[in-house]
Amino acid sequence: MSTSLFSPFSMRKLTLANRIVVSPMCQYSAVDGRATDWHTVHWGQLLQSAAGMFTIEATAVSAIGRITFGCLGLYDDACEQALGERLAIARANAPSMPVAIQLAHSGRKGSSKVPWEGGQLIQVDQGGWIPLAPSAIAQLEHEPPPKAVDAATLAHIKREFVDAAGRALRIGVCALELHMAHGYLLHEFLSPLSNRRNDAYGGSFEKRIRFPLEVFTAVRELWPQDKPLGVRISATDWIDGGWTIDDSIAFAQRLQAAGCDWVDVSSGGISPAQKIPLGPGYQVPLARAIRGATSIPVIAVGLITEAKQAEAIIKSHDADLVAMARAMLWDPRWPWHAAATLGAQIHAPKQYWRSAPRDLPNVIAHAKVGQR
Repeated sequence: MSTSLFSPFSMRKLTLANRIVVSPMCQYSAVDGRATDWHTVHWGQLLQSAAGMFTIEATAVSAIGRITFGCLGLYDDACEQALGERLAIARANAPSMPVAIQLAHSGRKGSSKVPWEGGQLIQVDQGGWIPLAPSAIAQLEHEPPPKAVDAATLAHIKREFVDAAGRALRIGVCALELHMAHGYLLHEFLSPLSNRRNDAYGGSFEKRIRFPLEVFTAVRELWPQDKPLGVRISATDWIDGGWTIDDSIAFAQRLQAAGCDWVDVSSGGISPAQKIPLGPGYQVPLARAIRGATSIPVIAVGLITEAKQAEAIIKSHDADLVAMARAMLWDPRWPWHAAATLGAQIHAPKQYWRSAPRDLPNVIAHAKVGQR
């Protein structure tokens, strides 16, 4: 049985076996930015998922670009070594699974406690740091304002993104995604709610997109031309006067002209005043709008949990790929079960070939085993 969800998809010289992407999911389990044993186990199980591509969590390009003290980083040799070594172990038995990484800077959301400790800002006198932002506007009204970045700091942050991309290349990552969503630094430049600058990087739409585009262009120049580079955006702030879907369409067009290979279409995160209409696939219309107005591939995300739902999104051309986060944490074998539902096949490690239910003997390719 032919399915859209389990059809291959190519970007530059990278071909995904199917249209399922494992979203980047923060684990808050690094030490000084360095990956730990938790990451080895976490990545290992998701690399056995048979998704088309696995994406490593938001990975900070600097120590103060972390959201929390537990966030993963790729900003020094120790971070590079730890991530590279643990990723190599996790990939050893899943060599064909493409691995992407999301590079990020937390902006004014930095210096936060981990979610299970409340996620609130850690003040400097409590061991935190002063977050950076386009403008000195706090994320929450009761918080002290972040530090507005000057021209020299902007140039430094751009270099940090490029340096992190170089480290990702050295450890064998197949694709990059730049995080320009969820209220973090690059999204803060895009949104008029957080960017009140009066220089070349604030004010009009063209000025607000300038720094994110500069970062993208600098990374694209470093990143090999045969490897894809994408961007995650918040397609709307869900607030009157904020970033809109029309802005996102115009921005996606600029990104495509700069050599972007996909837009990962999320939303929100810039302000607690947002009003998000949650429901199954609630962000798919945003992906559909961008895909319909441009020719850039898009990834749909947000409460996509069922196989037939994901199949319909791809089949109706609402998106080119679907990405899942919580659904994968709940069920790391989600693609296996989706293949069974849709009558498709997945490739599994030979050690698991005997796992297919008796009434689904063909769901695992090459699942022929003998035993004395």
